[in-house]
Amino acid sequence: MSLPIFVNTLTLPQNILDLLKDQCTLHLWQGEDSDAALLNTVAGFLVYGHPKIDAAIMDRIPNLRVISNFGVGVDHINVVDARARGIAVGNTPNLLNGAVADMAFALMLAAARNVVFGDRFARGPEFTHYDPSINLGLDVQGTTLGIVGLGKIGQAIARRGKAFDMPILYHNRTRNPQAEAELGATYATLPELLQKADYVVLITPLTPETYHIIGREQLRMMKPSAILVNIARGGVVDHDALLQALQEKWIHAAAIDVTEPEPLPRNHPLLQLDNLVITPHLGSAALQTRQKMAERTVNNLLAGMRGEALLSQVV
Repeated sequence: MSLPIFVNTLTLPQNILDLLKDQCTLHLWQGEDSDAALLNTVAGFLVYGHPKIDAAIMDRIPNLRVISNFGVGVDHINVVDARARGIAVGNTPNLLNGAVADMAFALMLAAARNVVFGDRFARGPEFTHYDPSINLGLDVQGTTLGIVGLGKIGQAIARRGKAFDMPILYHNRTRNPQAEAELGATYATLPELLQKADYVVLITPLTPETYHIIGREQLRMMKPSAILVNIARGGVVDHDALLQALQEKWIHAAAIDVTEPEPLPRNHPLLQLDNLVITPHLGSAALQTRQKMAERTVNNLLAGMRGEALLSQVV
């Protein structure tokens, strides 16, 4: 039997549609305009992207059992509201650790070695002969890597840093002695890390405590030669402060995969800066990884609708 579910978009990728085929019938959630006849029959909500899912939505679907999120971060889903209503929330942890860590290093290397500028220059009319004095970047190997958030992805980033012979500093709410022993990482306070690191990578969840954890004060602490990489959520960085830091050369450069809002308005001044590398939230955007995420999202959804434990359950 094909079970009715709500989705926040009907433009789901084909791999998710293939997995849902013959099992679920998709209905677009349209808020007040949603089909009233469906509200009592739907037990599952598949969330793709980052729409806000809160109590108001949950209460309109009285038999909702599960919200299955495509991705790890669930800051757009009010898990407290879900818990109070006995609604399971699923996500896709651990499947994308390597892909996101790869992307962090891709951003770091692109910013350090002027890859974006170099690509444009190599394609342009000004490149008529090789000149070894232009497009000089910064070394990555042997420099100090600072990681803010040494969870599973942070540890994957640290392992890549070790391959580049980088001393590893990290900052967490709590120390991780096991990771210190395995990775040779050194715990530091946030100010210590910012002052000492050549590359600062942000991979912390977005919470009220981490919102704008990097602002003017923190950017002022960084080396003028340092590069900031944000692979977490846009809200962990104060964008106005980042703009000023890049314009006034408080830091050498930044590379960000996430923004606040997302996407930025097309006239946002950050988009005009040459010392900023920006990508459109590509952290987990590898074919193999996204297939695993699709499978986990659908399996979480179906398990929750059957009243079973989810493979990856937040609440």
